[in-house]
Amino acid sequence: MLTGRKILVGVSGGIAAYKTAEIVSRLRKLHADVHVVMTPSATEFITPLTLRSLSANPVYIDLFEEPKVWNVEHIALAELADAVVVAPATANILAKMAMGLADDFLSTVVLATRAPIFAAPAMNHAMYHHPATQKNLAILQDRGIHFVGPDSGFQACGSEGDGRMSQPEEIVETLLRFFDLSTCLKGKKALVTAGGTQEPIDPVRYLGNRSSGRMGYAVAQALQEAGAETILVSAPTDLPVPQGVTRVSVQTALQMRDEVLARFTDVDIIVKAAAVADYRPAVQAEQKIKKDGSGRTLELVPNPDILAELGQKKTAQVLIGFAAETENLLANAQGKMQRKNVDLLVANDVTKEGAGFGSPTNIVSFLFPDGRKIDFPQMSKLEVARHLVKEIVNLLGMNVKE
Repeated sequence: MLTGRKILVGVSGGIAAYKTAEIVSRLRKLHADVHVVMTPSATEFITPLTLRSLSANPVYIDLFEEPKVWNVEHIALAELADAVVVAPATANILAKMAMGLADDFLSTVVLATRAPIFAAPAMNHAMYHHPATQKNLAILQDRGIHFVGPDSGFQACGSEGDGRMSQPEEIVETLLRFFDLSTCLKGKKALVTAGGTQEPIDPVRYLGNRSSGRMGYAVAQALQEAGAETILVSAPTDLPVPQGVTRVSVQTALQMRDEVLARFTDVDIIVKAAAVADYRPAVQAEQKIKKDGSGRTLELVPNPDILAELGQKKTAQVLIGFAAETENLLANAQGKMQRKNVDLLVANDVTKEGAGFGSPTNIVSFLFPDGRKIDFPQMSKLEVARHLVKEIVNLLGMNVKE
């Protein structure tokens, strides 16, 4: 049930707009408070009166019309919503969302809201597969937009293929699953590490790696979405901190170890997604090392193995590790899982296209100590993170619906 949930339904100008009436009706039957925003083009396919009658609320179309209540309505609606559903999501509105345009009521609300956004793509098969649309979808996925569909089949233009809007029941069921998941970790505390640590050689140079931190930041966002109080211990990165997540900044492996161990006993979930340097210089020069034409030898000493240390100390905590490999993925990852005593290991081959450091996507396998293995196709790192959260919930004995 969606009792008390405020759902904003955005309708853009596509023939699938007729299905939006059923979406609104189903949401109302689940006791959601439904508010509808339409683009002017959408009114050519379905009347505002229909959606006003089904939602029992005013329908918003014109950004500059006389306000129905005394507030800045597009901002008020953006702040009001617990979730935004854009259905149909045409190629045009998806392009506006990807580029951050705000030239009508719907695109302005979508840009202003901090609520989760669900989009149901609906367009001609060729438009859906156009490189511009696919790039826009990738951009939006990377930002955390949830997509429902599209389906495949006969289209109004007479062609056949994928691009049809998903059925209303599937869209509503996706919302129900999201809200079910959004509270399943309420009361739990999570700690995530992210980014590549930097080990200083002198005041201007360091040993580092190619990790961007994107996977760890996605995991922190997904845990926060599921209701967990989330701390992100992050090595240097320019990534924005996910809303509601507390960031603790570190530079070196030793600093990360100190911050993680200081919080370890207070958390229920630990996800070690950071790429921690295995070695650090034995001595850090106090001044910049000058080039003098001679060869130099850099003595390295091993850094502590934070994940293995946590594996030895853990009691009731769920401990998740990551293995970024370049060869013998399965054998190396399984060996790491056993040595580090983790409850789940996320393994990926960083040499694969679409799975390397800095990529917005990943191709991973989840490995479990009992021998189970779940392989995933290429997907955004946030999608991987949301799948990981479902497994974490299951490991905590709080099974979620698929």
